[in-house]
Amino acid sequence: MYRAGDEFDQREWLEELDAVADELGLDAEARSTAKDLFLSTAESPEERSKPPALAASVYAGALIAGDQRSQTAVADAAGVSRLVVQERWKQILERAGFDAPTW
Repeated sequence: MYRAGDEFDQREWLEELDAVADELGLDAEARSTAKDLFLSTAESPEERSKPPALAASVYAGALIAGDQRSQTAVADAAGVSRLVVQERWKQILERAGFDAPTW
């Protein structure tokens, strides 16, 4: 869970998340889930950790919402490597209280 102020504090990153979601053509449910995941796990003050968290949140949010995109497509839209998405998305789910799939 995140604080109400987190949305304000992370507004620039949430705008970036919206831009990535626009590029991928994600539906409203996937966007909302990605936003919730990002805000729930964005406690790190280091700016360099934000792009990987954003990309992994978008991938996981789309997966949960049934609007899945490939790791490569998400990575390209977010400007990170596919490996970053591959390594982080399960962690993002687990930190948010979900059970990550084992496949």
